[in-house]
Amino acid sequence: MAARPNTPPRPIIVKKVIEDGHGGHHGGAWKVAYADFVTAMMAFFLLMWLLGATTEKQRKALADYFAPTIVQVKQDSAGSKGLFGGDSLVSVDKYPHRQGQTGTRTMTIPRDATGGPREASGRERENERRRFQLLAQTMNEHVRAKAELRRLARNLRFTETMEGLRIDVVDDADFSMFVMGTSQLTPAGAKLFSEIAPPIAAVSNQVMIRGHTDSAPWSAKAGTNNWRLSVDRAEVARNFLEYRGITGDRFQRIEGVADREPYVASDRFDPRNRRISITLGWRLATDN
Repeated sequence: MAARPNTPPRPIIVKKVIEDGHGGHHGGAWKVAYADFVTAMMAFFLLMWLLGATTEKQRKALADYFAPTIVQVKQDSAGSKGLFGGDSLVSVDKYPHRQGQTGTRTMTIPRDATGGPREASGRERENERRRFQLLAQTMNEHVRAKAELRRLARNLRFTETMEGLRIDVVDDADFSMFVMGTSQLTPAGAKLFSEIAPPIAAVSNQVMIRGHTDSAPWSAKAGTNNWRLSVDRAEVARNFLEYRGITGDRFQRIEGVADREPYVASDRFDPRNRRISITLGWRLATDN
């Protein structure tokens, strides 16, 4: 049969089918999971090997290495009554950082170690201790020599510490160094500091001053707190001593600890918790 004239040819349709390949093996997520599994197994077998290859002492050392540090709160750090802290000037101090407080291990310094000033030898330390005893006696005699200050001799406490000789000027029910709630020296406080300044100025030891308060609360409107008050009082004591002849380069540290180191721990409101601690540091072998 002859084709009809003017008839267009039929279109040719090509259908192309592309397979998705199952999402590229699920996008490779299984590889990440498998890698995590292998890593965990490796860590597990490494742990098993370490447990079998180490002793109990070594395992304890590893556990202690990763244990958090525990800071012990300072307690019973104020000394005791009497001219030389109860027993004598050489009584052991109760600060938590003193040597041999806890544990059985000590650090050994090689004899040829260098890097800083050498500490005084045993004989030099004993000579320094005698100088401290003489200074404490002189200071106490200066106060007792003045009739108006004689009763305040009991407010001076002397204690030997790892840092040196600590002189605590302590408040009580009948005496206050500062006007209550302020850093302003009272007349009696200024007279007492005037008597203890000359013996301190006569030696060359470094001086550290620490301010303490009781736990009396402050109102929100006061605009201050015991931390600031203890620092302010320590600074006033430093300024007063410097004015009385102690050169500024001798002051090594000025700090305030608020009510965190009470003199009478059983009663944090006891007036004796308000005090100024003046520490004369041990002199090094290089000091004159």
